Amino acid sequence: MISPLWQVVAAYVFALAGGSISATLRLEHKPLCALISFAAGTLLGVTLFAILPESLSNNIWWAVALAAASGYALFFFISKYVHHVCPACAASHFDADTTRHFSDIATALIIALAIHSTTDGLALGIQQGAPATDATKWSLFSALCIHKVPEGLALGSLLIGAGLRRSGALGWVAAVEATTLLGGVIGIFFVAKVSTFWLGLIMAHVGGGFFYLAAHAVLGEMLKHGKKLVLTSFSAGMALIALLNIGLRVLG
Repeated sequence: MISPLWQVVAAYVFALAGGSISATLRLEHKPLCALISFAAGTLLGVTLFAILPESLSNNIWWAVALAAASGYALFFFISKYVHHVCPACAASHFDADTTRHFSDIATALIIALAIHSTTDGLALGIQQGAPATDATKWSLFSALCIHKVPEGLALGSLLIGAGLRRSGALGWVAAVEATTLLGGVIGIFFVAKVSTFWLGLIMAHVGGGFFYLAAHAVLGEMLKHGKKLVLTSFSAGMALIALLNIGLRVLG
């Protein structure tokens, strides 16, 4: 198992890869929709098959439920009162009018996405102190790397659509996604040293946020685009994480 530090760096690189794709190619919404839905499936999969089982094995169920609810509530209120916490998960909301008025929402979007990316890095960073299995750690790493690609792609596309040069858009993607590294540093050097009880609750809190992102992405895409494509891609993402967990547990 690679170290949490390199996992955090890898997740950041995947976000930059997504931003680079948006700077060189212009994807139609159909393949982007499939990628978003697939990534959402991996987030829900890692929550259901890895994060929550591990949290429940070390904590009382109602404490885990409260921690997960707090993670869901955090992203819900940020999305409701600040801005959509994930540009990829809310891709259908970014219409042409939103792009034209990007300067009005830029600060709110950057704040919301910075909180979201910090949480991603934190989730990877605390693994060295968490009593999680290799299956859980690999599932989380895989899901976040997959999720980072459409996240960087959606942010880059939005910035380019708002009139930024491609190099400038990629620079902003790199700067905003750098909060993933910040979250990883906080997790590795500070949070990972707390007791396994609190680590379990922190992971449950992160899982609640992932649940919100997954549900928001799928429902948003289904309302505006084909249900078959969304559900098929979403199910494939969940199946990937489920098979990864089963395979690693059997091998372990």
